[in-house]
This record gives sequence, C-alpha cells and structure tokens, in this order.
Amino acid sequence: MTLPLAGVRVLDLSNVLAGPFCGYHLARLGAEVIKVENPRGGDLARRLGADPDMAKRLMGLSFVAVNADKQSVAIDFKSTEGKEIFLRLVEKADVVLENFRPKVMDRLGLGYAVLSKRNPRIIYCAISGFGQDGPWEGRPAYDQIVQGLSGAMSVTGDAQTAPLRTGFPISDTIAGLTASFAIAAALVEQRMKGRGRSIDVSLLESTLAAMGWVVSNLLNANVDPKPMGNENFTAAPSGTFATGAGLLNIAANEQKQYESLCDIIGCPELKTDPRFAERQSRKDNRTALKAELEAALATRSAVEWERLFNENGVPAGCVLSVSQILEEEQITGRRFVESLKAEVSDGQAMRVTRPGFRLEQDYPEPAPPPQLGQNTEKWLQDLGYSAEEIAAFGARGVVTFASPPTVRETSQMPDLKVCAESSST
Repeated sequence: MTLPLAGVRVLDLSNVLAGPFCGYHLARLGAEVIKVENPRGGDLARRLGADPDMAKRLMGLSFVAVNADKQSVAIDFKSTEGKEIFLRLVEKADVVLENFRPKVMDRLGLGYAVLSKRNPRIIYCAISGFGQDGPWEGRPAYDQIVQGLSGAMSVTGDAQTAPLRTGFPISDTIAGLTASFAIAAALVEQRMKGRGRSIDVSLLESTLAAMGWVVSNLLNANVDPKPMGNENFTAAPSGTFATGAGLLNIAANEQKQYESLCDIIGCPELKTDPRFAERQSRKDNRTALKAELEAALATRSAVEWERLFNENGVPAGCVLSVSQILEEEQITGRRFVESLKAEVSDGQAMRVTRPGFRLEQDYPEPAPPPQLGQNTEKWLQDLGYSAEEIAAFGARGVVTFASPPTVRETSQMPDLKVCAESSST
C-alpha cells in the first residue's frame, strides 16, 4: 500500500503545535518525518498536557496529539559538529520545516541560503507569528496573542462577552494546515522541475485568510464585523436555539428550508408573516423570530427536533461536548480515533486522532510518538559516522540518544521513556 507522500523525507525542527501539526499531516500522508530536536528536553510539547506523569517522561499528551508516526533525532545545532550532522541530513531530505523566530536559523548558519547550496531541491518552510519581515517580525507570538491581534477574538462571543478566544488554539492549527498545503504544492513543483522553494507562513496572515467572509465584508462593503454569539451573520434562522431539553443548532439558510421548518414546528403562519417572509427581513428581525421559534421548540427535546429537521431537509444538530461526539457512531465507525501500541497508563492504550481526511484505502496503523533521540544512532550510522564518532558525539553532548526503556508498551513497540532534562537550546 503506497500513500501519496511515500518517498518524501521531512526534517521537522518545529515545536509545540503549528509546525508539528503540519508535520503530522505530512507523516500520515506517507512522508518520512524526522523530528530534529534539541538534546536537552526536545520539543516543549513533550512537557505539556493533562497527564503530569507523561509530561515528566517527556511524552506529554500535547506532544502525543500531533507526533505519532515520526522519528526523533536530537542534535545540538550550536556545535560545529551538530551543524554538520544536520547539513548531511539536509542533503538526504526533501523538506525542512521550522517555527523559530525569524532569522534564528540564519544566525545559526542554517538558513535557506545555506541549506539550498547543500541541496538545491530542498523545500524550506518557516512558520512564524507574523512572517519573515515587517515591523512585527521579531515579536514573540503565541496562539492567543495572534487570536487577539487578528481580530478573531473581537468577533467571538456576543456583545456582553466578546472578545473571547476560541476553545482551542485555532491560529496555530490554521497555520499548520496552511503550511502543509503549501509544502504539498511545492513538492509537486520539486518533482516536476527539480527545484526547491522557500515558504513563509504567518500565523497572523493564516488566521486572517481563514476569516475571509468577515474580512471581505469590511474591505468591500465597509461593514465592520461585530460579535454575534451563536447567531450566523449571513442568515436567519441560523444559530443556537433552546428546546424543551438541550440546545440545538439550526441552519435554515435557504427559503425552502425556512418554510419547511415552520411547517415542522407547527407554525405555518410564520412563512407569510411580513417580518420573516423574506431572507433580509428575517435577518432584520432575527430576535423576534428566535423568540417565536423557541416557544415552539420548547415542546420537544433537541434530540427529537434534530431527527425531525434532518429527515425533512432542514440542517440541524445538537450541541455536544467533546466526549459526546467522540462516542458517536459517526466517529467510532469511521475509526477517527486510533489506538497505538503504547500505553499512557496501566492498561490504557495511547490514542490519537487521524487527520480530517480519508483516502480510498485504510491507513497503516501509526507508530507511537518517538522518545527523544530514539532514532539518533540510526541516522548517524546512515550518514556514515563510525561507532567511535557516534559515541564521542554523545559524550560531548552534540547528540542525545534515547534513555533506557521504562514505560511499558504492548506488542513489540520500543519503549517510550525519555530523558528528564528540560533546558532549551
């Protein structure tokens, strides 16, 4: 079974989320993704997540989420020998992915200009908060900072609660998806024309690009977006409604859907009420329309209305928690959550989600996330270093090898224990 990116080798130098999320998608599409980590603690996400014991072992659940199916090579870039090891890896790679602040790799003598001389076909993708130039290029950036600066927080919540951040790091996530798309496109060019390319991905611009509708309304109609809570600014009735038991999202965005809704809830008169008869009038009178609808919806539960609406072509869905949706057959039946041959605690398998797409064939089962330096020795051997040189690198701290195994795993997978050093490069 061959996946689309089989034969592609990616050196993933990134940390925490945006870059690793990008690398995870590439790995699940068949690329060989090698995390190149600093020897003293590796990716910061190794120490993040809800399970303190896993975090102490440098296998934090935040790291687990986006690093399955990758390898780990731990190299000190600040050493001359470490730089040369990395450059030899670059010669054998197709893609370099990093999310350091702009110019960090240049200062290390490992920027795109240097790497492209060693490998003219290399694709170099740099993810940063604000891009590789501009007055903000050197500013530190985390997801929440970008959510605030992008305007995303200003339109999240309602008039009383905005600005609000989303319940997950959306700017990091969008930037990771943006980077994976750009890299995939550059790989096509690389295969067709034999050339490499430098890619500059900005969290800020990725977030703004994803806000296309509200940005377009401002740019082209001078309509400044306002927070509307659970209401949809494009249509009504389209939002979250109270029922006899539970909340229900309804998106009756088309005229025929609205008219069907009125019939289903037993209020046909709302179809011809001049306040609600047309699309724009419904938007202008959305508050009054919501009151009418919720009075009728109070007679049944959200689950009952969800079934009735969907059976009659009116889009609707209950408002679920994360735990509830993960238990739904739509998710379980499509094997969206995968169990790995590793444990997070006694008897509990490590689990990850696959990407949000499926190919026509089943995916091979992913390998567990790598322990820090798990593949260092193997790659040094492949690069032609002798056993004596490899041992000397380890003794001088140029590289780190995996710690002796202590985390119990099932089947025949290697152990997940990692060294407990936590200082950064």
